Amino acid sequence: MKSSKRIIFALSLVLLTSIVPGQTVNWKADTAKATIKFVTSGIFGEVNGTLSGLKASIQFDEKDPSSGHMNATIDPKTISTGISLRNSHLRNEEHFFNTSKYPLISFVSKQIEKTGSTYKVKGNLTIKTVTKQIEIPFTFEKTATGAIFKGHFTMDAYDYGVGTSTKSVTVYIEVPVIR
Repeated sequence: MKSSKRIIFALSLVLLTSIVPGQTVNWKADTAKATIKFVTSGIFGEVNGTLSGLKASIQFDEKDPSSGHMNATIDPKTISTGISLRNSHLRNEEHFFNTSKYPLISFVSKQIEKTGSTYKVKGNLTIKTVTKQIEIPFTFEKTATGAIFKGHFTMDAYDYGVGTSTKSVTVYIEVPVIR
């Protein structure tokens, strides 16, 4: 009888700890619906583009953001600007992405914190062989089926060996997630 009570007690503890609010949640990115857009200037004006192929590992609790992490990779071969010649140039030239030599862009978080009604993730962005710390402010909105992370940041592509001169690029990220 004592062993039955111990088993029931242990199972109750496991069940209770699995539903306690405030625990870090493993979120699965809906990569088919995730969007990564960028805006920069070119010799003929503004250049808009997208990247796809997101792979992400996201642990996040809106009540305790510091307990989580966000790590992601993206395939630069998926860059699309709407102009095939420019896409080929960006994908293949050494002074741009040279995707055969540098097949991934990666982000590894170091810290997540709440900032008022939004959040901020600090981490290392690696493009080609250059790694720099960046901050990405973001929002977290619950939906009927999960949530959506939305954020944006501005960077200088030339800092990462991309381009032929200093070029400000703003990146917009939207990642729907499910549990």
